[in-house]
Amino acid sequence: MLITANEALEKVPNFALMPSMTLYLKGIFHMNIASLHNLINYWQAFGNLAPVLAAFLADSYLGRFLTVGLGSIFSLLGMIIMWLTSILPQAKPPPCNQLAHETCKSATTGQMAILITALVLMAIGAGGIRTNSMPFGADQLTNKSEKILESYFSWYFAAANLGISLGLTVVVYILQTYGWSIGFGVSAILMSLATLSFYLASPLYIKRKASTSLFTGFAQVVSAAFKNRNLPYPSTRSGYHHGKESDNVVLSEKLKFLNKACIIKNAEHDIGLDGLAVDPWKLCTAHKVEELKALFKVLPIWSTTIIMSITGSQHSFPVLQASSVNRHMFGTFSIPPGSMTVLVYGTIVVWLVLYDRVFIPLASKIKGKQVFLGIRVRMWIGLFFLSYPWQ
Repeated sequence: MLITANEALEKVPNFALMPSMTLYLKGIFHMNIASLHNLINYWQAFGNLAPVLAAFLADSYLGRFLTVGLGSIFSLLGMIIMWLTSILPQAKPPPCNQLAHETCKSATTGQMAILITALVLMAIGAGGIRTNSMPFGADQLTNKSEKILESYFSWYFAAANLGISLGLTVVVYILQTYGWSIGFGVSAILMSLATLSFYLASPLYIKRKASTSLFTGFAQVVSAAFKNRNLPYPSTRSGYHHGKESDNVVLSEKLKFLNKACIIKNAEHDIGLDGLAVDPWKLCTAHKVEELKALFKVLPIWSTTIIMSITGSQHSFPVLQASSVNRHMFGTFSIPPGSMTVLVYGTIVVWLVLYDRVFIPLASKIKGKQVFLGIRVRMWIGLFFLSYPWQ
């Protein structure tokens, strides 16, 4: 629960800053549209690459607990520095009235260095948290049946999107109504609460130690399969190296060429007294081979989200468009430009709650047995609504 709360609290300030950063860079740092758009794109690109490095470090060296903890600290430091840019006159260009066509001074090299440091720290922190919070939360589950895991993932995403929705509404409203210093201060306070709560609950966590990285294991499978490409397939199961971790693993016939990575040429020379391969770059276990096959099977599913991710990562343009239209509702209340994208994340939260608490129980009651839609069916439904020309 606390792990999910940490992820939700991390997303509240981070996603509030994404749309607001466009207005902040334009109004406070006097950047033109092209420059601020490039800076935000670089920030987001680094933020999308940081999780890959964080996943590698968590698997190979640090473990998930330490990676999430360090990510929380980095995010907090980045937000504190961002808050300082809003309250310290030396950390930002002097104010000017752009509407009166005054000549506005650009940020100095030092001021830009402070700003970029804040953005980099927040990106590193987000990378450490987002790639490891979900599996770290799953490590705490004692019952890991398919239904329990599916329910956990659904509620995890619901909590994360609830955090995003709160960030895009409450925090964005504070930023654009009460000023940048108060808004960034609230963001820093929320991130400090997330970091503090995560470390206070440390004695309650199940902390798995880091092991060999999946990336290293995948590279070893490819290397061993290539080196053993000329070997014939064994006729019996004993001809493959299983090891202690994969005694019950049965090699599938799909992507069969990868099975050559675990062919035993000479048991005396290839396998040590401890049952492990002497050279894992020449001989791998069946478990590692099946893990790489599973990754290849996931790639087509993953590719279906590429276009959706590209469109969803455009934060600058929607904010600039929203700032130029009439956003007044209920009299004098005006929707902040940065809050317009909350409709997307709010819809996700509503759908996940309705699916898990209304639709599935109702369908199960009608049919007289437990009913739930498979992950692939839900993906097909989502892709249909995403791609269908509704206009």
